[in-house]
Amino acid sequence: MKVLANDGISQSGIDALKEGGFEVITTKVAQEQLINFINENNIDVILVRSATTVRKDMIDACPSLKIIGRGGVGMDNIDVEYARKKGLHVINTPAASSSSVAELVFAHLFSGVRFLHDANRNMPLDGDSKFKDLKKNYAKGTELRGKTLGIIGFGRIGREVAKIALGCGMKVIASDKYVGEADITLDFYDGQQVTLKIKTAPVDELIQHSDFITLHVPAQKEYVIGKAQIEKMKDGAAIINAARGGVLDEVALIDALDAKKIAFAGLDTFENEPTPAIRVLMNGKISLSPHIGAATNEAQDRIGTELAEQIIGILKPVSN
Repeated sequence: MKVLANDGISQSGIDALKEGGFEVITTKVAQEQLINFINENNIDVILVRSATTVRKDMIDACPSLKIIGRGGVGMDNIDVEYARKKGLHVINTPAASSSSVAELVFAHLFSGVRFLHDANRNMPLDGDSKFKDLKKNYAKGTELRGKTLGIIGFGRIGREVAKIALGCGMKVIASDKYVGEADITLDFYDGQQVTLKIKTAPVDELIQHSDFITLHVPAQKEYVIGKAQIEKMKDGAAIINAARGGVLDEVALIDALDAKKIAFAGLDTFENEPTPAIRVLMNGKISLSPHIGAATNEAQDRIGTELAEQIIGILKPVSN
């Protein structure tokens, strides 16, 4: 059986699939050529991340497909329900990248409160001639300790974010349509554990009481944070979006940054990927990264291995 990992897969995933009796193809096939490639090579499994889409036309045109796999959490680039109605298995790896995304959230948070995103732009240009001026410009940083972090979306990633926040001495408030409360377990070096129970609150309450807000929700038809929500936020609060483009109104965000209603933002995902708005990219109050939440070696190893285990469990090919 053949697996096409069109957006790549870790070596650990390749090794596991080969040991399970699969042929793994890692050739990057252009979207418009995928249907022909799948049919010509009799592909049984296609694995994608965010770069490749699997829509109804491909599902209908490729009868050899048995499994569609998404390396990561969100599956908005796949017509999931349609595929399942057609008898295909659709799988993903919701737990594999949680820690990586959570750590990136705090990379943006630490960058924002200490102006590192801006300092790293200006130090190479003026660090040798305007050192004292830059020092003065970046002298009014703030601490995360003691501040309130609002987490919208309290699934696996949101809970990992909460763990880091608690470790930093922050107060945590969470909101989720489907989760009423969740246990957060902190692990220590000597094997001890401390478990805290966090009850979720309405979004409006979270927005009003949070110093920082981070989004961890799937793709939505409407903004989760738009102009109305920003107006209810604390003056000088900040927003991090490492979830999906389109859950945060970027026009309203830019306006709020310009008006100093919002102190800074951290964006890993954008409304117009892969061509984010120039106003967003050029704003000095935004810490930027190109959708790399899950892009750590450890996460990719876990993603590859988990996909392989699921594929083998579903198809169970007979090894030669």
